[in-house]
Amino acid sequence: MNYHTIPVTAFAQNCSVIWCESTREAALVDPGGDADLIKQTLEQLRFKPAQILLTHGHLDHVGAAVELAAFWQIPIVGPQKRDAFWLEALPTQSRMFGLDECAPFTPDRWLEEGESVQVGLTTLEVLHCPGHSPGHVVFFDRPGRLLISGDVIFNGGVGRTDFPQGDHQQLIEAIRTKLLPLGDDVTFLPGHGPISTLGHERVSNPFLQ
Repeated sequence: MNYHTIPVTAFAQNCSVIWCESTREAALVDPGGDADLIKQTLEQLRFKPAQILLTHGHLDHVGAAVELAAFWQIPIVGPQKRDAFWLEALPTQSRMFGLDECAPFTPDRWLEEGESVQVGLTTLEVLHCPGHSPGHVVFFDRPGRLLISGDVIFNGGVGRTDFPQGDHQQLIEAIRTKLLPLGDDVTFLPGHGPISTLGHERVSNPFLQ
């Protein structure tokens, strides 16, 4: 799986374009805002994504999803349905962060643990990793050793858990039991900040010691 990261909005959220090298089929992950920038970048890369994938329902990860889904006429897939209340509360989230109002929406498909998403010839495994939000999912390309981790784990940190229905213990348990066992050689694309590997975080991340 190939990827290109587009930092968007004042939150410097990592919107990612991922694609299968064999078929050139692409998907857009967590378009948090700056729809025009995302469109321009996709045009430069010569991609029309086939779907939008969401790791969770926070505004800074979904803010441009509906606009871009309508623009390309493509489905929105994910997160897990326990994040429905976050998507329903998008107008409130918009006011809280002082951003343009984002209307509530329902994805075309909710995701569950053990399901998968296909991008060209690449199969992305879906893992449910609650804690930052109750319906947070991550996407794992096992052969490619690439994980799209959203706001579960960062380079040197982990996701905030002081939002409604956040749970720090649940978050750490998900990292320890679901992510770290994937292997030290796995590179992950976090929702914010630079990429890292699970092996590096296992030995150096202060939240995992």
